[in-house]
Amino acid sequence: MMAGGDTMSRSARLFEVIQLLRSSSRPVLAREIAEWLEISVRTVYRDIAALQAMQTPILGEPGVGYVMRSGYDLPAINFDVEEAEALSVGLGLIARTGDMGLCRAAKRASRKLHETAPGTRRLVTSSWRIGYAPMVELSEVRKAIRTEQKVRIRYRDVAGRETQRVIWPLVLIYYLDAVMLAAWCELRQDLRHFRLDRTDHLRVLPDRFEGKSDALISRWELDQKAKTVPTLEGSHAQGTLKN
Repeated sequence: MMAGGDTMSRSARLFEVIQLLRSSSRPVLAREIAEWLEISVRTVYRDIAALQAMQTPILGEPGVGYVMRSGYDLPAINFDVEEAEALSVGLGLIARTGDMGLCRAAKRASRKLHETAPGTRRLVTSSWRIGYAPMVELSEVRKAIRTEQKVRIRYRDVAGRETQRVIWPLVLIYYLDAVMLAAWCELRQDLRHFRLDRTDHLRVLPDRFEGKSDALISRWELDQKAKTVPTLEGSHAQGTLKN
């Protein structure tokens, strides 16, 4: 049985109602839908009415049951922000399989995803492999990237020197066992890369850099992306990472 109620968004619940009706060979009672989704019968009636108002071809009435008219195709699926981000990273990781056919298909899918969810441009994956793990909560970093909020970090460089930095997070680069953050560093007044396994404290600040990230990301893509994100199509030599 699927978990429903407060744990399921309304859009996800409507999708499940459609799927349930499409897969049934007989009319489905509101009580049965309610039990399956763990919601109230009243909620089922509201959901059915909402779907019918959206021209979804559901036939039936309370007490009799509901059916979906045959031949109905689901509209394009709408993903929430984190679902789109997960798909973007997953598609990028396909490069590590070495299957060039899958890589080409993943690139086509990525282009389509980026057109409908432009923010996924800020999540990058690499086939380069290093053996470290992040020490901070990545969901906070991704949210700061989306909302264009500055973050304060405590960072340890390759020589072990610790510094406090205020940075503008721009792009996350996912390696196999580590994650790197490309950001504008206020201390250095330049673009820098921060390995998150060397970042043991991160706090999102209320200060924002709204409207500035696109230009900085374009600059990073032009000047530094090829050095820090080697792929199967390019060199596997790791670029110099300034910090």
